[in-house]
Amino acid sequence: MPIDLYYILGSPPCRSVMMLAKALDVKLNLKNTDLSKGEHQTPAFLKLNAQHTIPTINDNGLAIGESRAILCYLANQYGKDDSLYPKDPKKRAIVDQRLYFDMGSLYQGFVNYYLVPIMNTGKHGDPIHLEKLKDSFNVLDKILAGQTWTAGNSITIADYAIVVSVASVEVAGFDISKYQNVGKWYERAKKSIPGYKEIND
Repeated sequence: MPIDLYYILGSPPCRSVMMLAKALDVKLNLKNTDLSKGEHQTPAFLKLNAQHTIPTINDNGLAIGESRAILCYLANQYGKDDSLYPKDPKKRAIVDQRLYFDMGSLYQGFVNYYLVPIMNTGKHGDPIHLEKLKDSFNVLDKILAGQTWTAGNSITIADYAIVVSVASVEVAGFDISKYQNVGKWYERAKKSIPGYKEIND
């Protein structure tokens, strides 16, 4: 039975969920949710997700919001093995740290400098947010020094989360070319993640 995915076309967190579902061969029933019409504020939606955030999934009565939590659930529930989200506590801790880094620093930097200011004013945000975004890319570049993927030498759900953040920043005009390790990983990820081109173009 397909999982309902309440999503917004073009949303980076939604795209990460869609790519992982494809990799796991999980069927999604896509429900485009128009925020401008308040479709995320209806009583039915608030019953699913009191935070009224997108993406949200409904898997046969189990409703989960927050894209990174959804990635964890899908990998745990539908993964053919634990490679995408290792069960080993030490390996999993690294994946979790990368997910939190993405949520709190990398993707948040995109939101603070590009997404919200441009939506509200048509202009970039405060330069301090650009510096914080650069700091996040410096951190990511160091993380990727000497390893193939963001949480080690095997692809994990952390790469699915982080790749859409990097893609969004690049599309917004941020120059990632000076971060060599990030650039190599980014090209690798685009070729390795099932459905990347189809879902992100």
